[in-house]
Amino acid sequence: MKKNYIFGLLLLLTCITVHSQKKSELLLEIENLKTELSNTKAQVTEARRNERVSTAKSESYEGQVKELQEANGTLLRNLNNFAAISNKNSDNINKTLASLNRKENQLKTINNAIASIDSTALIVLTNAKQTLGEDSRIGVSNGAIVIAASYETLFSDAATATISETAHIWLEKVAAILTANPTMAVTIEGLSMTGELDLAALQATAVSAILQNQFLITPDRINTIGKDGNFKEGINLKIHPKYDVFYIMVRRSMKDANQN
Repeated sequence: MKKNYIFGLLLLLTCITVHSQKKSELLLEIENLKTELSNTKAQVTEARRNERVSTAKSESYEGQVKELQEANGTLLRNLNNFAAISNKNSDNINKTLASLNRKENQLKTINNAIASIDSTALIVLTNAKQTLGEDSRIGVSNGAIVIAASYETLFSDAATATISETAHIWLEKVAAILTANPTMAVTIEGLSMTGELDLAALQATAVSAILQNQFLITPDRINTIGKDGNFKEGINLKIHPKYDVFYIMVRRSMKDANQN
């Protein structure tokens, strides 16, 4: 019986020891689990914090991207508007330059035509002085060569329109000048300082008749007029370009210049 008691006591001690050991192990495991749980919670908290930071950064980046997209859109619209304005301005500049070129060509044509007239007038002036003599009353007015003759040079009587015999020689020289310059016309002005314009016109017509009938100057080159001479009297013969022909020539030249 004593042996049984000892055996039971040993068994009890053994059970108590085993139980204590298992309890310690369980407590240790619990502590370990608590530590792991705490670490896991800390990791979860850190992960959530990082998630919030990442979300905030993501939203910030999205906002920046949106702002950049809007800025780029505005920039593109401005560039398109600028390009449209530049193209319009370029078109306007090209049109203005083309218009200036046309006007420059027109002015060049007119200047060339005037220069041609001046050159021809100089030739006619030289020819007239050589033909009529240096003592003749020859001048230049508005691009025309003006040859002045008194009534005594041309008419038997200043009160009539009858050409004198000696005047034919002088008119022959005038006709020679006109014949040598076939592109020129002549305006014969009868000048009166007494108001007798009808007589002045008849005298101009008489000179024209001699040039046409005797020296074969065509009528289309001759114009006659009677006018107030303002203290002057006699006949003025103005040799000048055919203005209608000159005008047509200038218009044609301007048109050709614009097409080139």
